Amino acid sequence: MAIEKVNKMTAFTGVARTTKIKRSLTMWKKVRKNYELYIFLLPTLLYFLLFHYVPMYGMQIAFKNYIAIKGIHGSPWVAFEHFERFFSSYQFLTVLKNTLFISLYQLLLAFPIPIILALLLNQIGSMRFRRLVQTITYAPHFISVVIIVGMMYLFLSPVNGLFNNLLTLLGMEPIYFMGEASWFKSIFVFSGIWQNAGWSMIIYLAALASVSVELHEAAIMDGATKFQRILHIDFPSIMPTIMILLILDVGNFMAVGFEKVYLMQNALNIDSSEVIQTYVYKTGLLSAQFSYATAVGLFNALINFALLIAMNQFAKKMKQTSLF
Repeated sequence: MAIEKVNKMTAFTGVARTTKIKRSLTMWKKVRKNYELYIFLLPTLLYFLLFHYVPMYGMQIAFKNYIAIKGIHGSPWVAFEHFERFFSSYQFLTVLKNTLFISLYQLLLAFPIPIILALLLNQIGSMRFRRLVQTITYAPHFISVVIIVGMMYLFLSPVNGLFNNLLTLLGMEPIYFMGEASWFKSIFVFSGIWQNAGWSMIIYLAALASVSVELHEAAIMDGATKFQRILHIDFPSIMPTIMILLILDVGNFMAVGFEKVYLMQNALNIDSSEVIQTYVYKTGLLSAQFSYATAVGLFNALINFALLIAMNQFAKKMKQTSLF
């Protein structure tokens, strides 16, 4: 009996190996057959390999007291000392609170607005008017962040800014928007919506273009209103796209835009504008605390990774489209 079991196991192993070999041969045949497509894919793969994966090697300095002269290998190991220092820092709660609040504020407002715009724009019959709206909403995306912030300083100026001139005409006192901590988050989020909502709308319009016209014709014959067609035809049709983009946005939840925050930041609004990205820049590059800054950045990346996995699992449980 024992010999028979061994023979069966050996036969099973041989079949498994043969199957793997066949699969690998089939894969290589496909690669050789469609090699042009893989050549086009190669620059993208090299980009991610060189600029996203290879730099991960330096991540180990988060657990070392990095000394440039000694290099990564020669620097002494300090385990979780930098993480403990960050968690016990007086700035930890402020930085974390600002990052979380801005990210949540941005997700709740900035994510649904492009969906709503796409659903409404899709119902417009006039192609000329639709193109006009698309052009107007896309245009701000191509403006540099530096210029956007400069425009905000001009429009929100307490002396001759457009908004404060309107407040003065209404008999109200001018407000120094860019210098008050309470206004920072709202200005950051709403200016981001103005700049990026039209561009984010493109992918939803592309998804809506694939919705069958026959469904809308049948709904019209049954007396459905435009709102009912949006609710029961258009919205369910783009739900897979919405879920994928929501998962990706949640995966970047803690990645608040560094450039814009740093440009908008000043001594008056620092209590509301200091986020993890600006804190890493100041401690890492300006103060040359490379190991400490790497530890803070790694902490931020781990939170994003955990949120990505959690959101993906949630999508699976809800029987929605997921990344993996």
